[in-house]
Amino acid sequence: MTATLSTIADRWIHRVLLTSPVARTLGLTLVSATPESVTMGLPYTDESITVPGVLHGGVIATLIDTVAAAASASGLADNADVTGGATSDLTIHYLLPGTTDLTATAQVVSRTRSATLSDISVRDVSGALIATGVATSRFFRSP
Repeated sequence: MTATLSTIADRWIHRVLLTSPVARTLGLTLVSATPESVTMGLPYTDESITVPGVLHGGVIATLIDTVAAAASASGLADNADVTGGATSDLTIHYLLPGTTDLTATAQVVSRTRSATLSDISVRDVSGALIATGVATSRFFRSP
């Protein structure tokens, strides 16, 4: 059985995160989304490199940050009074250079009323682990 996203989760992922100027500029795409787990893709482009053939670390960090925010949003219930959110902590370990299209998967490992903690893995087209991350995302709520 495949779990579906709530309306608010779908809205935050599709209408906020993926349509943000930075996500559109980088070409981020949604690969899959279920409550507590999201996978996004990042195309390799010459505009996203540091040196010939290698994606900029900040571009990979943006992918990690965005997929973690989407995973955080993915578990919201329709009755959630969330008005926004932000990354409050982000740790990244770069393991290999990114030289192809990448996919990043974020899995929420802890959720409270005010925050989530997610583990993120970034892989290239061959499946090699390029980077890992841990992100804490905070929710803003109506007063």
